[in-house]
Amino acid sequence: MNQLFELLDGENLSRLFAIPKINLTDIIEIIIISFIIYYIMKWIKDTRAWMLFKGIIVLFLVATIASIFNLNTILWIFANTINVGIIAILIVFQPELRRALEQLGRKNFLASIVQFEDQDKGERFSDYTIKSIIKAVFEMSKHKTGALIVIEQEVKLTEYERTGIPVDAIVSNQILMNIFEHNTPLHDGAIIVRNNRIVAATCYLPLSDNMGVSKDLGTRHRAGLGISDVSDSITIIVSEETGGVSIALGGNLIRNVNEEYLENKLKYIQKKSIDVKRFKLWKGRQKNEKNSY
Repeated sequence: MNQLFELLDGENLSRLFAIPKINLTDIIEIIIISFIIYYIMKWIKDTRAWMLFKGIIVLFLVATIASIFNLNTILWIFANTINVGIIAILIVFQPELRRALEQLGRKNFLASIVQFEDQDKGERFSDYTIKSIIKAVFEMSKHKTGALIVIEQEVKLTEYERTGIPVDAIVSNQILMNIFEHNTPLHDGAIIVRNNRIVAATCYLPLSDNMGVSKDLGTRHRAGLGISDVSDSITIIVSEETGGVSIALGGNLIRNVNEEYLENKLKYIQKKSIDVKRFKLWKGRQKNEKNSY
C-alpha cells in the first residue's frame, strides 16, 4: 500500500504525465524514420518478401507464447537459429534487395536535391522521333509484326546494349519496320533507343520473374517487363499473335494501348528531363509535372 501511495505522489505523477521536450532534430528524425518505414513496408508488400514478413510475424507470436509459458526448448531453438535465418533471408531475397536499392537510386527526391552529373538537357528526343515510333508501331500492329522497342531514360542500358549488334541510326519509321520485318537478320530481340538514335538491335533483355504475369503472354512481354524492373526505361511491345500494343514501365504492363495513349506517354517522357545549371546543387521540381505512371 505504501508503494501505491508513493506512486501517486504529486512529483511522480508530474513526471509520468510530463510532456517531453521535443527539439527540431527530434522532429526531423521522426519524419526520416517514418519515411523509411513507409517505403520498406510498401516495398515488402509489392514483392515476395510480403509472404516472408507474414511468416516472421507468426514466428514472433510463437516466440512470445513460448516466453510466456517458459517453453525453454522452443526458445533455445529460436536463439540458435536466428543468425542463420537472417543470412538465409539475405541469400534467398537477394534479387528483391538489389531491385529495392536500384529503385532507391532512381527516386526523384534524390535528383531534386543533388545533381550527380553536371549536364544541360532540353528535350530527351524530338517530335520526329515520337511520330516515327508511333507510325512504325501501329503499322507493325496491323500486320502482326512482333517488335520490342526499349527507350532509354536516366538509367543507362549499356550492359544490354553490348548484347546486341551496334546500329547507330537515326530513328525513322522505315528503319524500325525494316529491323522487325520477318526473316531479317535484326528482327529477333530488342532495339535500344537513346535520344534520337537506335544504338543497338537484337539485344537480349532480362526476363521478368513476376508470377502474376498472365500466362497468355510470351517471352517478348516478359522481356519488356524484365527491363522495366531493372531500369526506368519505357518499352513498347507489339504482339506477334494479336498485333496488340503494350507498354512496360516501372514493372507494370499496360496492354492494348491506342495511338493517343502512346503519344501522350512518349511526350511525357520527352519533357521529363530537367534543365540543370552548372554548379547548381538545389533544384526545384518542374511546375505542373504530373506522374502519369
